[in-house]
Amino acid sequence: MNPVAWFDALSGFVTSVIFFSVTLGGVEIPLIVVWLIVAGGFFTVYLGFQNIRGFKHAIQLVSGKYDNDPDEAGEVSHFQALATAVSGTVGLGNIAGVAVAIALGGPGATFWMIVAGFLGMSTKMAECTLGVKFRRQHSDGTVSGGPMYYLRDAVGKVTNMRFGKFLAGFFAVCTVGGSLGGGNMFQSNQASQQIINVTGGTETFLGRNPWVIGLIFAILVAVVIIGGIKSIARVTEKIVPGMAIIYVAACLFVLIVNFGAIPNAMVQIFSGAFSPEGITGGVVGVLLVGFQRAAFSNEAGVGSASIAHSAVRTDEPATEGYVALLEPFIDTIVICTMTALTIVITGAWARPDATELGGVQLTSTAFESVISWFPVVLAISVIFFAFSTMISWSYYGMKAIGYLFGDSQKAENVFKGVFCVFTVIGSAASLSSVIDFSDSAIFAMSLPNIVGLYILARVLRKEIFGYRDRVKSGEIVASK
Repeated sequence: MNPVAWFDALSGFVTSVIFFSVTLGGVEIPLIVVWLIVAGGFFTVYLGFQNIRGFKHAIQLVSGKYDNDPDEAGEVSHFQALATAVSGTVGLGNIAGVAVAIALGGPGATFWMIVAGFLGMSTKMAECTLGVKFRRQHSDGTVSGGPMYYLRDAVGKVTNMRFGKFLAGFFAVCTVGGSLGGGNMFQSNQASQQIINVTGGTETFLGRNPWVIGLIFAILVAVVIIGGIKSIARVTEKIVPGMAIIYVAACLFVLIVNFGAIPNAMVQIFSGAFSPEGITGGVVGVLLVGFQRAAFSNEAGVGSASIAHSAVRTDEPATEGYVALLEPFIDTIVICTMTALTIVITGAWARPDATELGGVQLTSTAFESVISWFPVVLAISVIFFAFSTMISWSYYGMKAIGYLFGDSQKAENVFKGVFCVFTVIGSAASLSSVIDFSDSAIFAMSLPNIVGLYILARVLRKEIFGYRDRVKSGEIVASK
């Protein structure tokens, strides 16, 4: 068997294990989705619904009302950490994934995406609080944090070190795979395809030489990531608000043009969530479709965002937990919902060929129904989304490599070069097996991460509630 065949076989095996499903009442239920959603529900209740009660405080932290002391450990501000993490999750899943969910599950899938995003806010809070609490500070002032460290040091201490090291090592290996594939090659490939589509198609120079687009992306990525998390944060704090504004503004324009259809769209969303017609599995089927796409979009429970949030300047780990709960809100409850409303209100989801179109093309069709050149706006959004996702996932992979090689700066620098090479390869490659494998790697990260969250639940609750009580008592006061 040649190497490609070996890889295809390995990819198929890993994908079948990670996305193992059971069939109940004719509905396939992916256990990895159940794993993520149950964790979200548990931590929502266990942490006392901080995703509601702590929302105002999260906004205050991001806005600078509780400004970071420049002498505190860490490298970036609360806003920069949030922007970096959001840039890693806000991507093609918000455009293509939502379209697939509605094409398969109807408008009702939107409601369940929102529910899943709400629950995911608590999981993000949990993993990012622990990421800061158990991070490592290096002699040069840089920090390394994330699930690798709380799994090895904290879980290892509670259980035994071998178990903790195994979970941490497994997580780090999966992070590297997910970084190079789903966080890089897939983004480069899909952005290249969108650029080719709006510049004349496959017969143009770029269509015949997509690697040129990949090379440009690689150069831009290299310029940003060479400077490490501070450079990445400076870029993402500018890109993330801009790309969100462009995309949400386009969606809002579609909604305004179709203003009279909004009430009917809302009825379709709510009625479809509980009484879907023609959907395999009925309510359970549409619920699973919505939960799956939301879980795959915001990555709550995967642990990736904890790596970025761990670089924040703070001596209070819980502060970054509060900031992190905003991430699924922005990614899923705002941006995914805007995509869904655009598709539902224009009726694009009801097209006979909606399932065949799927993904970005279905969203593009919804935009085009309002203004013919709107697909160009979508292409611009896709480019921004893809680029921001690449630079964030480069940091995740870099830190995972650093962990595997003893926090080696040299190993991290080598990875930066490898990452840029994969950006070029991704733009021109046929990615079916690679993407299956890398997507599996990304969601395999949730297996050791959520096990660690459950084991450290008491430590987590004590940290968050202790901070909350000190804010209430006035021991911690706003600086503005």
